Amino acid sequence: MSKKKPLIEFKNITKTYVTGPIKYQALKGVSFSIFPGDFLSIMGPSGSGKSTVMNIMGALDVPTTGEYLLKNKNISKYDSDELAEIRNQEIGFVFQSFNLLARTTVLENVKRPMMYANVDKKLREQRAMEKLKLVNLEDKAHNLSNHLSGGQIQRVAIARALVMNPSIILADEPTGNLDSITAHEIMDTLVKLNKQGATIIVITHEQDIANFGKRVIKLQDGELVSDKNTKK
Repeated sequence: MSKKKPLIEFKNITKTYVTGPIKYQALKGVSFSIFPGDFLSIMGPSGSGKSTVMNIMGALDVPTTGEYLLKNKNISKYDSDELAEIRNQEIGFVFQSFNLLARTTVLENVKRPMMYANVDKKLREQRAMEKLKLVNLEDKAHNLSNHLSGGQIQRVAIARALVMNPSIILADEPTGNLDSITAHEIMDTLVKLNKQGATIIVITHEQDIANFGKRVIKLQDGELVSDKNTKK
């Protein structure tokens, strides 16, 4: 068992959505910990609760009951402004749909989160180029984003997720829009970043993508049904 303190702790988290008279319990008492430097895959079929876990973990939503601790701070009851601060400072998001500005350069896209955080202008450029180098795209910095391949666009999205030096990279179906060869290239990039110390969490419904993680959690019907280390 790791002696490090957990970066993330889910403690008996439930989430119930209420629409008029209808109540739907998406999570039913889910508990687990994630440590610095982990590479965790969260798997499950549609309706298993993995998107709800991602939304709570990414400070996009809060649990109905239970506690979510990030760096030992209970953020379960944070308001929307406090959650926005957590998202900006602690979490780097990589989405299936990339979410880049199409007619904007790669460099400007990567710099964007730093603009919202009022990072010094000179530092923005330097840091964005450093992160593009990590994903082997520094030579594309001045290309427009809509002139890149799908795999390159997703690598830009990963660079953008890294620029605020977040505690975790949270990747939601990051290979969903890519062919299998490109998908594996993206996962190899995440493996490389993890070896350099990044904590990576991948939400996926694909077993071969989940297998890139060092640990796989499986959810079903809102419950955690297995939590296994896949690599020694």
